[in-house]
Amino acid sequence: MTDFGAPRLANWAGNLTYGSSGVAHPVNPEELADVVRRSARVKALGSRHSFGDVADTTGTHVVLDRYDDGRAPVEVDPASGVVSVAAGLRYGDVTRHVQAAGRALANLASLPHISVAGSVATATHGSGDVVGSLASAVVGMELVTGDGERRTLRRGDADLPGAVVALGALGVVTRVELETVPTFDVRQDVHVGLPWDAVTAHYDEITASAYSVSLFTDWGPDGVQQVWRKSRLAPGEPGVARADLFGAAPATTMLHPLPGIDPVHCTPQLGAPGPWNERLPHFRLDFTPSNGAELQSEYLVPRARAQEAFAAMRDLGPRVTPLLQVGEIRTVAPDPEPLWLSPFDGPTVGVHLTWKPLPDDVARVLPDVEAALLPLGARPHWGKLSHALVHDPGTVAALYPRVDDFGALAQRYDPQSRFLGGYVERLLAG
Repeated sequence: MTDFGAPRLANWAGNLTYGSSGVAHPVNPEELADVVRRSARVKALGSRHSFGDVADTTGTHVVLDRYDDGRAPVEVDPASGVVSVAAGLRYGDVTRHVQAAGRALANLASLPHISVAGSVATATHGSGDVVGSLASAVVGMELVTGDGERRTLRRGDADLPGAVVALGALGVVTRVELETVPTFDVRQDVHVGLPWDAVTAHYDEITASAYSVSLFTDWGPDGVQQVWRKSRLAPGEPGVARADLFGAAPATTMLHPLPGIDPVHCTPQLGAPGPWNERLPHFRLDFTPSNGAELQSEYLVPRARAQEAFAAMRDLGPRVTPLLQVGEIRTVAPDPEPLWLSPFDGPTVGVHLTWKPLPDDVARVLPDVEAALLPLGARPHWGKLSHALVHDPGTVAALYPRVDDFGALAQRYDPQSRFLGGYVERLLAG
């Protein structure tokens, strides 16, 4: 079913109205193939959590909310532990099935409300020195390519490293296979008031102090306001509280990353252990995420240049801090095998910026943020706001050694360029 003439869709933040002329909701593989073959331009659309135009098209948007391929939406193979997931599902819905099977995903993003296919395609990630991005868990995928044919790729196939983080340019992904590990518990502890001197002197120790660590800061002179530490435990293990974290004190009440906001939307803290899927995200699936209207940018910096990036952001503090709701510093482990458009080819630190909904002001400061960070090897997150992705995609493309190979793969999977659109078209045009 395709809706024409309906009001145009907007993204989650409301800062972007998509340019599509219609929205298709195919109910089976045959309908999906027909939509692709009949559309001069087409693009899959997931939870719409991207802040830029990576998922935009002037043609038909495909939404898989009614799609049924004849299999259960979530299937866990008891022998291998691999979970096969309907691509349009949200991570939060998937993790409940995985946990029920006694398995776990190694990492999750801060929001469980985002779709599996879209998150993988843009190299979305959580935090942790020893855990990779969400894309790093992919061992297989199914997609419908530009000729309407279905393809199945699995780890070991030559095309899979180029197809995982693919920005929607190869086709409509209908199913994703993810590796899992035995289930585990997590306790979440928050510390407050970490001085910048401690970040400079002890950053590696801080991020190694738990399985997943996030530092929340406004990049002002007061340092890091909150440190969220998620410790991995065996099921039923209580874990150990830490009294001091290099000058930061344990929080005594639940906290939201944004000062003064009710933490009811946040996952349990104060050291109360619980299943991995109820602690690794920052926010709960059953509540509206975050603080409402916002914009986001993120820059993935080689870990070896992290302190230079922190210094640069602190220098920019007088311009950045007034526009921020909050900033977050996260770590990401390298991909287990190279993924062509993944920024995680080595240990990485993410400098995440959640802006106030002030698009003009944010647009004015982004060139200066990127002028400071891109020379350090930073890469803009594919799903966030970036000056370079809009105005100079060739500069971003040059940061990926396999981008020409990816362009050739896209041409092979989509010779009629049906799936190009937004900045992806500009990226591959160079």
